[in-house]
Amino acid sequence: MKLLILNGPNLNMLGIREPGIYGTVDYEGMVQYLHAGCKEMGVEAEFYQSNHEGDLVDAIQDALGRYDGIVINPGAYTHTSIAILDALKAVALPAAEVHISDVTKREPFRQVSYAGMACQGHFIGEGIEGYLSAARFLKQMIEMMGKGSIAQ
Repeated sequence: MKLLILNGPNLNMLGIREPGIYGTVDYEGMVQYLHAGCKEMGVEAEFYQSNHEGDLVDAIQDALGRYDGIVINPGAYTHTSIAILDALKAVALPAAEVHISDVTKREPFRQVSYAGMACQGHFIGEGIEGYLSAARFLKQMIEMMGKGSIAQ
């Protein structure tokens, strides 16, 4: 089982950006933690982060035929990017949306998730543990669908 864990803008600033909301673990620390957690559950995870919308769209498109599913935290593009929504719909891979903070209890503009409209699972406000919850969810979903794994 192979998952792409995709992170959008400002996730590279974890540990620096509003630690009261996003925690004190930096991006590299999060990647190491999640890599180990995914490995424990038998999931091969590859990570990609970009502050640029088009790069995220390219990564989603490139996932087709290479990954079994996508865990995505689109950052601020959650609330603005129809391009990311369309890319997720186009590749039609199982996908799960993650947000470290509880966006449902934040500013009104954060209440709309375009990317989430193409995701089968939503993990909101669990901190970085939400990524592992999303990976576990996708693993179970893909296994239930009886799809063979890309990673052989």
